[in-house]
Amino acid sequence: QVQLVESGGGLVQAGGSLRLSCAASGTFFIINDMTWSRQTPGNQRELVASITVGGNANYADSVKGRFTISRDNAKNTVFLQMTSLKHEDTAIYYCNAKIRPRPLYPYSTYWGQGTQVTVSS
Repeated sequence: QVQLVESGGGLVQAGGSLRLSCAASGTFFIINDMTWSRQTPGNQRELVASITVGGNANYADSVKGRFTISRDNAKNTVFLQMTSLKHEDTAIYYCNAKIRPRPLYPYSTYWGQGTQVTVSS
Protein backbone atom coordinates (compact mmCIF):
# COMPACT_ATOMS: atom_id res chain seq x y z
CA GLN A 1 0.00 0.00 0.00
CA VAL A 2 1.51 3.31 -1.11
CA GLN A 3 0.81 6.47 0.85
CA LEU A 4 1.75 10.10 0.30
CA VAL A 5 1.70 12.26 3.40
CA GLU A 6 1.99 16.04 3.17
CA SER A 7 3.10 18.32 5.97
CA GLY A 8 4.16 21.91 6.51
CA GLY A 9 0.98 23.83 5.79
CA GLY A 10 -0.34 26.53 8.08
CA LEU A 11 -1.17 30.18 8.49
CA VAL A 12 1.30 32.82 7.36
CA GLN A 13 1.20 36.53 6.67
CA ALA A 14 1.50 37.87 3.16
CA GLY A 15 5.15 38.12 2.19
CA GLY A 16 6.07 35.18 4.40
CA SER A 17 7.36 31.72 3.59
CA LEU A 18 6.36 28.11 4.11
CA ARG A 19 7.94 24.82 3.18
CA LEU A 20 5.75 21.87 2.31
CA SER A 21 6.93 18.28 2.39
CA CYS A 22 5.42 15.15 0.94
CA ALA A 23 6.82 11.73 1.74
CA ALA A 24 5.95 8.49 0.00
CA SER A 25 5.79 5.38 2.14
CA GLY A 26 4.89 1.75 1.67
CA THR A 27 6.17 -0.84 -0.74
CA PHE A 28 6.93 0.23 -4.28
CA PHE A 29 9.58 -0.09 -6.97
CA ILE A 30 10.26 3.41 -8.26
CA ILE A 31 8.89 6.95 -8.22
CA ASN A 32 8.86 9.00 -11.40
CA ASP A 33 7.48 12.55 -11.63
CA MET A 34 6.29 14.28 -8.46
CA THR A 35 3.91 17.23 -8.50
CA TRP A 36 2.32 19.85 -6.29
CA SER A 37 -1.17 21.09 -7.10
CA ARG A 38 -3.58 23.33 -5.23
CA GLN A 39 -7.31 23.80 -5.02
CA THR A 40 -9.66 26.44 -3.64
CA PRO A 41 -13.39 25.92 -3.01
CA GLY A 42 -15.39 25.91 -6.21
CA ASN A 43 -12.34 25.76 -8.45
CA GLN A 44 -10.50 23.05 -10.29
CA ARG A 45 -7.23 21.72 -8.98
CA GLU A 46 -4.36 23.75 -10.42
CA LEU A 47 -0.90 22.45 -11.18
CA VAL A 48 1.67 24.46 -9.23
CA ALA A 49 4.98 22.72 -9.90
CA SER A 50 6.37 19.40 -11.05
CA ILE A 51 9.76 17.75 -10.94
CA THR A 52 11.19 14.76 -12.76
CA VAL A 53 13.30 12.07 -11.12
CA GLY A 54 16.32 13.80 -12.65
CA GLY A 55 15.43 17.11 -11.06
CA ASN A 56 13.97 19.03 -14.01
CA ALA A 57 11.30 21.40 -12.67
CA ASN A 58 8.38 23.24 -14.19
CA TYR A 59 6.20 25.90 -12.61
CA ALA A 60 2.87 27.59 -13.12
CA ASP A 61 3.33 31.19 -14.24
CA SER A 62 1.62 32.39 -11.07
CA VAL A 63 4.37 31.00 -8.83
CA LYS A 64 7.51 31.34 -10.98
CA GLY A 65 10.26 33.10 -9.09
CA ARG A 66 8.53 32.58 -5.74
CA PHE A 67 8.17 28.81 -5.34
CA THR A 68 10.85 26.15 -5.65
CA ILE A 69 10.18 22.44 -5.97
CA SER A 70 12.85 19.93 -5.03
CA ARG A 71 13.07 16.27 -4.12
CA ASP A 72 15.17 13.85 -2.13
CA ASN A 73 15.07 10.58 -4.02
CA ALA A 74 16.78 8.68 -1.21
CA LYS A 75 13.96 9.69 1.14
CA ASN A 76 11.15 9.49 -1.44
CA THR A 77 10.21 13.04 -0.55
CA VAL A 78 9.26 16.12 -2.54
CA PHE A 79 9.37 19.66 -1.17
CA LEU A 80 7.78 22.95 -2.10
CA GLN A 81 9.53 26.04 -0.77
CA MET A 82 7.10 28.95 -1.00
CA THR A 83 8.31 32.52 -0.55
CA SER A 84 6.75 35.97 -1.02
CA LEU A 85 3.39 34.37 -0.34
CA LYS A 86 0.27 36.19 -1.47
CA HIS A 87 -3.31 35.97 -0.27
CA GLU A 88 -4.22 34.32 -3.57
CA ASP A 89 -1.86 31.43 -2.73
CA THR A 90 -4.36 30.36 -0.08
CA ALA A 91 -5.51 26.84 -0.97
CA ILE A 92 -5.28 23.19 -0.08
CA TYR A 93 -2.02 21.90 -1.51
CA TYR A 94 -1.79 18.32 -2.75
CA CYS A 95 1.19 16.33 -3.83
CA ASN A 96 1.04 13.47 -6.26
CA ALA A 97 3.53 11.02 -7.61
CA LYS A 98 3.71 8.58 -10.48
CA ILE A 99 4.80 5.34 -8.87
CA ARG A 100 5.57 1.95 -10.32
CA PRO A 101 4.58 -0.50 -7.59
CA ARG A 102 6.59 -3.44 -8.97
CA PRO A 103 9.04 -3.99 -11.82
CA LEU A 104 7.30 -4.08 -15.21
CA TYR A 105 4.03 -2.89 -13.67
CA PRO A 106 2.57 0.30 -15.17
CA TYR A 107 2.88 3.58 -13.31
CA SER A 108 -0.06 4.68 -11.18
CA THR A 109 -0.73 8.16 -9.83
CA TYR A 110 -1.06 8.50 -6.08
CA TRP A 111 -2.33 11.56 -4.21
CA GLY A 112 -1.75 12.85 -0.72
CA GLN A 113 -4.56 14.00 1.55
CA GLY A 114 -3.72 17.68 1.17
CA THR A 115 -2.44 20.35 3.51
CA GLN A 116 -4.05 23.75 4.06
CA VAL A 117 -2.06 26.89 3.34
CA THR A 118 -3.65 30.15 4.44
CA VAL A 119 -2.04 33.51 3.65
CA SER A 120 -3.46 36.47 5.52
CA SER A 121 -3.43 39.79 3.72
